[in-house]
Amino acid sequence: MKATAKAHTNIALIKYWGKRNESIILPTNNSLSLTLDGYFTTTTVEYNNSLSKDEFTLDGLAVSGESYKRVSAFLDLIRNMAGKQVYARVESVNDVPTAAGFASSASGFAALAAAGTKAIGLKLNDQELSRLTRQGSGSACRSIYGGFAEWEMGMREDGSDSYAVPIAPADYWDIRVAAVVLSSAQKSVSSRVGMRRTVETSPFFQGWLDSISKDLLEIKQGIQTQDFEKVGEIAEANCLKMHATTLGASPPFTYWHDTTLVVMQKIWEMRLQGTPVYFTIDAGPNVKVLYLPEYEEQVKQTLGSLPGVSDIRLSRPGQGITYL
Repeated sequence: MKATAKAHTNIALIKYWGKRNESIILPTNNSLSLTLDGYFTTTTVEYNNSLSKDEFTLDGLAVSGESYKRVSAFLDLIRNMAGKQVYARVESVNDVPTAAGFASSASGFAALAAAGTKAIGLKLNDQELSRLTRQGSGSACRSIYGGFAEWEMGMREDGSDSYAVPIAPADYWDIRVAAVVLSSAQKSVSSRVGMRRTVETSPFFQGWLDSISKDLLEIKQGIQTQDFEKVGEIAEANCLKMHATTLGASPPFTYWHDTTLVVMQKIWEMRLQGTPVYFTIDAGPNVKVLYLPEYEEQVKQTLGSLPGVSDIRLSRPGQGITYL
């Protein structure tokens, strides 16, 4: 009863920000992402009747506290589905900075769901696996697929119609993403806390929600026609609208650092000079830059020379779940 799975993180081009049900993670809006090949998690799950509780190690270190509870609770979902009450040993290796706005939970829970269900003998299709994965981490449901994927918020209270669907595979379009690393420190306001505070207190939140359907329609048209400027413009604007909601929350907060603004301003400057580059930022200070292959060296050199930039990780569209 053992399996190993690998999952890649994804970057949301149309953001997921806000839940209508926190316990089973139902979002307030649809979101759309691109899975990246540059960041991933590899997880091995082994069920063993000799264990008296679940064991979880991350990068070789035993995990306890809230992170352990989340993993064990998610394994309970798998055990209940399989009708088998047996504890597991989970070993994860994370090639993603944790809790720094790089969606480490997306690749982490996608890999855990894939390995955990396979090891216990469940045979789930992608839709079923995505629906399950959502209950560990919302954005993880999109990492089941490679390339572009849309998480459909659904309408049912039980979450049965809330899962991700593929939009275009990894080999459909060679669009690139440079992750500009400014800080790998854990953020002071978690995504979960930040979402809740925004939904409950920000007067800008409803405006954000009202803009989503138009953004989704237009960005999918841009993906279909491979219109890079259209996709970039919508993704960047959607990102800025999402972060604006946090400034309206009570108390207000932001995930940006001063160096985040430096990178943003440089990207605007590059566009004015004729280089088609766009940014998006998740719940963290680090900036993800969208560009086409012919501009890769320019993006790397220009942004890599900025003060405060510690690293630049280059990604192409990534694959969905793989089993090792």
